[in-house]
Amino acid sequence: MSINSVAVFCGSRSGNNPQYENDAKQLGKLLAMSGIRIVYGAGNKGIMGCIANAALEYGGNITGVIPRILIEWEVQHTGLTELIVTDTMHQRKKLMYELCDAAIILPGGYGTMDEFFEMLTWNQLSIHSKKILLLNTAGFFYPLQVYLQKMEEEGFLYNYVEPRIGFCETPEEIMEIIT
Repeated sequence: MSINSVAVFCGSRSGNNPQYENDAKQLGKLLAMSGIRIVYGAGNKGIMGCIANAALEYGGNITGVIPRILIEWEVQHTGLTELIVTDTMHQRKKLMYELCDAAIILPGGYGTMDEFFEMLTWNQLSIHSKKILLLNTAGFFYPLQVYLQKMEEEGFLYNYVEPRIGFCETPEEIMEIIT
């Protein structure tokens, strides 16, 4: 399957390690240079802003999807290729899933994990079969990887974790998988 569009789920904050922003910028640049559209949460701060601004700098196509309630909270980006405003968070997530061929998860907080787990659950239920890749910047997702393996080992999953999720160490590794 050809990947023309990726949903990127990530933090509206930058986190404490500067490498999170550096990897987000590099990924935004690489996606733009490869002509892959980014669908993301439309924020202009944190890691969200980094990936969007880097992609725009390199001529990228970026669709932001934001619910009305978050327009001020996430400081809506005003320079995107396309901005879609939804009424609810659920509509936002559903539309982002529909608009993408694969999902990339970068470090983030509760919202990022919510989006990741919903995408993963829908994959397990065969609602979609889109690739889900986590950018494991500075080992951010190692505890999650251990937790998912524990769920598998203890018999709580219907299917194996590995075919559904890819843990990648660099933006370049993500690009190798999706291009």
